Amino acid sequence: MQSDNPSAAILVIGDEILSGRTREGNAHHLAQVLTATGINLCEMRVVSDEQDQIVDAVRALDSSLGGKYDLLFTSGGIGPTHDDITADAVALAHGTLAEVNDAARAILQERCDRMGTELTPGRLRMARIPIGARLIENAVSGAPGFSIGNTHVMAGVPEVFRGMVAWLIPQLASGRPVQSQSIEVRRGESEVAEDLKQLAASFADLSLGSYPFHDEKGWGTNLVVRGLDPERVEAAMTALKQRLAL
Repeated sequence: MQSDNPSAAILVIGDEILSGRTREGNAHHLAQVLTATGINLCEMRVVSDEQDQIVDAVRALDSSLGGKYDLLFTSGGIGPTHDDITADAVALAHGTLAEVNDAARAILQERCDRMGTELTPGRLRMARIPIGARLIENAVSGAPGFSIGNTHVMAGVPEVFRGMVAWLIPQLASGRPVQSQSIEVRRGESEVAEDLKQLAASFADLSLGSYPFHDEKGWGTNLVVRGLDPERVEAAMTALKQRLAL
């Protein structure tokens, strides 16, 4: 699909994801938000809680560091424990250090005061932000995420991640939302493959996909047309229905 929208990648960080202990859902949620916003998600990666892996991935994906994409979103590793190393790793990737940020500390102190709890060293770890970074608001639990370069670092806890996404995305430049139409046919994928191939050649600016399924009625295929121009998407779907005599 041809597009002039901003490009993006998602980096999920955490041993618990790789071990299967935690089911990852943040990337799925963000992918839906980006598609609706007009930001093209091009790549997802999952890395462990290892500094070198995080640093290498950030440098490879953030265009401000010579990486491939206009925007990089990360999930995980900014909590209060010893293995929450994302802030330090992202700082290192961007050539700086993480230290307690005054604004972040004030946010945590105000929350602790309101809840009648102490700002312990563990909680204070969540105020460690790369020097020069901008804070991402966290209306759910207080501890902020941050943006540095084109890297946007958010929490791994799903409710907190979603809150940060809701605050962050409107702050970013976006493009045209992807338009999509689909049709379900009671034919196997191989039966429609040639028609889809020929149609794709005529609509090179669009993305045409086929997704087989099986239910109580047997096999079928979902055919999907995606693009930025609704008229082109409509034209391609009309042509597809004609080819399949639907």
